[in-house]
Amino acid sequence: LPGEGVERIINFGGRVRARLQQNREVVGTDEAFFEDDGDEGNETIVNLYNEQAGLLDDAQDNDVDLGSHAYQIWKNAITQDPSLEKIVSGLPPVVYSTQPHVPTDNEPEGALVYIRTGQENDALAWIDRDGQSVTESQFAILQAGACEPDTEALPSLEEHHRLVEEAARLIASEERSVGGQLGRPSGARFCTYERLKDYASEVEGTLLETRALRQVIEIIYRYPLRQTATDTLNRQLRSGISNEDLAALVIDLWETDRLCIIEEERQTSEPQIVCSLGLRTNGA
Repeated sequence: LPGEGVERIINFGGRVRARLQQNREVVGTDEAFFEDDGDEGNETIVNLYNEQAGLLDDAQDNDVDLGSHAYQIWKNAITQDPSLEKIVSGLPPVVYSTQPHVPTDNEPEGALVYIRTGQENDALAWIDRDGQSVTESQFAILQAGACEPDTEALPSLEEHHRLVEEAARLIASEERSVGGQLGRPSGARFCTYERLKDYASEVEGTLLETRALRQVIEIIYRYPLRQTATDTLNRQLRSGISNEDLAALVIDLWETDRLCIIEEERQTSEPQIVCSLGLRTNGA
């Protein structure tokens, strides 16, 4: 979806509404142009554009289009202060800082850690001062790190580096868990793989059991998703897409070379701690 500034220029929302009205006039009220009948179908799409339909929300994990969200944060930051682009790009790996934090039961003090795993997946972790994971929601962790440009940097917690180590262990163990290289259980790659496996079992011995279906299941297991595929699959998974339609979508992404990053030989590299951010109470 376009950012606020772009929206003012291209008027995407108005164009969507105009096109929906044109479709309705052409198709007529007796036909269901969308899956929902009449105005309900139009309203669903309009609400989806306005992010009011709840299709992009999940009480436990609001990680839809996380990459796009992070990119927008970056663009907003360097637009407001262009000098940040050179400063941030020049920071070394494992850089860290600490910011003020008001702890609650759900958001305790600790450390936020950004790691690029051995399977080249980007992962965030939030560890409290006892070394326990606070949440697996990548969106919640990203939001917890928000601060104003003039926020004062505090001295690090004494246990900061131990917490970073605990985060690295946690993320590494998740990669080795069920699904292993498929990443987090809440991720698009893991969810898609599991649902396609279930679907393949359901249609076994029928005309819906195709070589392409078996092939994409193997491809997803072996290779990482492209970012555009991750974003597309996250949206569809949140909207309640059926297994049959999910299979058709994944096969289409594969056939148009938009599904996975394929390499002749994928080598597992060492995980890398990109950066970390401590959360502590002022004066604690």
